[in-house]
Amino acid sequence: MSQHHLGVVGLGVMGRNLALNALDAGVDVSGTDLGEDAVRGFEDEAAQDGHQVTASTDLDAFLDALPRPRNVLVMVPAGAPVDAVLKSLAPKLAEGDLVIDGGNSFFKDTQRRHDEMAAKGLHFFGMGVSGGEDGARHGPSMMPGGPKEPYARVAPILEAMAAKVDGDPCVAHLGNGASGHYVKMVHNGIEYGLMQLLAEAYDLMKRGAGLSNDRMGDQFAEWDAGELQSYLVGITAHILRQPAVVDVQPHEMPGDETPPENMTGKYLLDFILDTASQKGTGKWTSQDALDLGVPTPTIDVAVTARYLSALKQERVAASALLGKPAGRVPGDPEELVSALGDALLAAFLVTYAQGFALLKRASDAYEFDLHLETAARIWRGGCIIRSDLLETFREAFRADPDLPNLLVAPAVSEKLIGHRGALRKAVVLAAQAGIPTPCLSSTLDYLDAYRSEWLPANLIAAQRDYFGAHTFARIDEEGMHHAQWEPAGL
Repeated sequence: MSQHHLGVVGLGVMGRNLALNALDAGVDVSGTDLGEDAVRGFEDEAAQDGHQVTASTDLDAFLDALPRPRNVLVMVPAGAPVDAVLKSLAPKLAEGDLVIDGGNSFFKDTQRRHDEMAAKGLHFFGMGVSGGEDGARHGPSMMPGGPKEPYARVAPILEAMAAKVDGDPCVAHLGNGASGHYVKMVHNGIEYGLMQLLAEAYDLMKRGAGLSNDRMGDQFAEWDAGELQSYLVGITAHILRQPAVVDVQPHEMPGDETPPENMTGKYLLDFILDTASQKGTGKWTSQDALDLGVPTPTIDVAVTARYLSALKQERVAASALLGKPAGRVPGDPEELVSALGDALLAAFLVTYAQGFALLKRASDAYEFDLHLETAARIWRGGCIIRSDLLETFREAFRADPDLPNLLVAPAVSEKLIGHRGALRKAVVLAAQAGIPTPCLSSTLDYLDAYRSEWLPANLIAAQRDYFGAHTFARIDEEGMHHAQWEPAGL
């Protein structure tokens, strides 16, 4: 055995690909899974790549193959399956062994598991992994959090497996307790926001400007070659150009829309039903932001937009009753397209800023001891929200680790001031055409509110005091006050 070893529990798509990635990096890997087919498939695929592995459906045999102290990566679905694996593993492990949960677990579950394992003398990490199937195989961004001592032991393994940006691995110890899964949760929340923003830009160009798929694909590719360079913008260009393939089976859609049997010359995107599902990480982000009192409206609305998309039957019926939106923007469509690139850049900046503001507040509230510069650094490659903008954010947090919000960092505020006019124009044109842009609109509202020296919340404070004697603060006196309001005569 080499000095670097890793045991992988769960040889599904992500677990198998991370295990193969580790093998390529020179790590000795053992694997286990409840399914015989998964075990044999892992052995066969490893052999095809010239690797010899130990794999078994027997947990004891799996653990016996690992030198002590053991490093065990658990790659099973979040929730009850993780608890079931830990329940089976814990009695068989020895003091000093390390277990890493690499799934998308809820951070409060991770904190509970961390405490339970620590009580048994075992180390436990929650580690977010981003990059999908391809990233897991060839280099993901990984976000581990937990005790520092065992991290030093597995750092060479994870760094060898991670994506690299200018030779710098996209993995680092992030902080205490459940910090790793919290950072991954916020990563996914930002991802929700960016995806919805891109969908709204697509909608404005499709319905608002009447552009073809090829023209839109070219536009996204052009944006990806500029300041908006990012994984999500890049794949959007590819998606728009993807032709429909013959093995895609037409399925009956609500209403009288039925895809033609002959898809020659058509685009796959146009045959995909306009509903989007979710696995919950975006919702968790919004829920915890509300608990901590951190405004994240772009993320919140992106989650809501997915729920709204799922109401397909209701939307079809409402369209017939209430009438469809006008659809086309007024004026020259190319003016809209020109504004959209700058609008997206401004909206991207604000979305990332909301996510990092949440990380900052959570670090204090949960005693994670996060370093936001580190989070920005490891998100530059491998992960779904990777973007050239993250280098700007990294430099901003390096210059001022206590930055309250990215929007006040000089490099970010300069970009934002130069592009916010385009964001306003895009929102106005969309409103005139009746095309919904919930994320673009809420992003603009957040920006306008955040830079407002005065907001009308004094009226809300007065209302609360009027009906509930909740008191209010004054601009001219210290402390909290209650007024004897004149009766309304109602």
